[in-house]
Amino acid sequence: MADHHKPVPNTRLRAVRELEFQMSRPEFAKKINDTGKAMGENVACGPRLVADWEDGNVTCPRAVYQRILTQMTHGRSMADLGFRLPAPAPPARPARPAARPNGPHREEDSVERRAFLFDGAGVLLALPLTAGQTPGKIGATEVRAVKAAVTTLYAKDHDHGSAPLRHAASEALHTAYQWLQSGTYTSRTESKLRSATGALSIAAGWLSYDSGRAGDAHSLYGEALAAARIAEDPELEAHAFGCLSLLAKASGRPREAISAAQGAQAVARNLGSPRLLSLFNMREAGGWALMGDAAATDKAIVRAHTLYAKGPSDADPAWLDFYAPGELAGLECLARADLGQHERAASGAEQAVLLHGDAFARNRALYTADVAIQHAVRDRPEPEAAAEAAGRVLAFLPEVRSDRLLQSLHNVAGALQRHSRVPAVASWIEEYRATTATGGGRA
Repeated sequence: MADHHKPVPNTRLRAVRELEFQMSRPEFAKKINDTGKAMGENVACGPRLVADWEDGNVTCPRAVYQRILTQMTHGRSMADLGFRLPAPAPPARPARPAARPNGPHREEDSVERRAFLFDGAGVLLALPLTAGQTPGKIGATEVRAVKAAVTTLYAKDHDHGSAPLRHAASEALHTAYQWLQSGTYTSRTESKLRSATGALSIAAGWLSYDSGRAGDAHSLYGEALAAARIAEDPELEAHAFGCLSLLAKASGRPREAISAAQGAQAVARNLGSPRLLSLFNMREAGGWALMGDAAATDKAIVRAHTLYAKGPSDADPAWLDFYAPGELAGLECLARADLGQHERAASGAEQAVLLHGDAFARNRALYTADVAIQHAVRDRPEPEAAAEAAGRVLAFLPEVRSDRLLQSLHNVAGALQRHSRVPAVASWIEEYRATTATGGGRA
């Protein structure tokens, strides 16, 4: 039988926010992000997470947020702030081998993945410049090398998440900037190299975002926007605006998310890629949803689907490959979730996972986690279905390493906690604790 116990609202935290700080949820989330940045902790707290804390959907925040909240409130403990500390984890046991979601296991694939994850990804992005060496003449070879690094970053990120790639991306970007600052090149090569470096900056910014480093991501996206304008590259400019929209929404700034998405649409309107415009309309929908405007959200979603249905175009940029039908469904499900339409969000997330098929492992893992959360928080919760979906998420670890995925798992655990008397849920919570205790999910 399902456990229908309601979450216990955290009235103490809400009182601290409303009476002591006198802040709205978006303002409180921004205060958390700013405090974290001052402490050297790059987090991307949003009003939705604050709402989950206050509504009792998350009984205790992650360790990084515990440190920030204690600093913000001048030394108060989590108990002082109304949170309920989790029970001590049981003794660690080896996590069961992660089952491959699709198809038979191939040993050679597993060996290759382990080598990539744990031996480092730097060699995959090695650009032809020795440390300390002064760049000479820069030409088509170097531009191709930067473009190849971008392609490799996106391909590996889709399968494994951002954790193994950040350092490699940073080194590649440093080399590209050395070429720009100290190399010798023609004006035509400069424009191409600047565009390629801007695209690499966006890729590095994405890895920072996926790793919970919102401040770094914002700086990198800003660098890409500047590069696009200097190089007069409208595709890169639109891409940068789209990324800034995504980051603003994740940071709890819906108006900024909407404005950046509309800016991306204005720049992309003459590029001849309906699917690029579709993505930016879906970004706009995410901003409207976070504001709670269902009518504006629906209009943006309809525009996104209409544009997507026009089909692919030769003008579609290579990086847009991720925007497959599964991603279209997934982005809509996130907007539905922000509007509190949990049943539609759950079915949309399931559709996203199915449509992705074998591709985009990290996104499949994230949307599977969304399935679990929506089943747990809907008006008529289905804890067994939530636990089943949550079990599928654990199967992606440790091969997919993403701070966003770990945060999603943490949110799943918080949402399922109130159903802990359901056997399937209790079993999943035990497995989740064992997996994280043995480091299976650490990035």
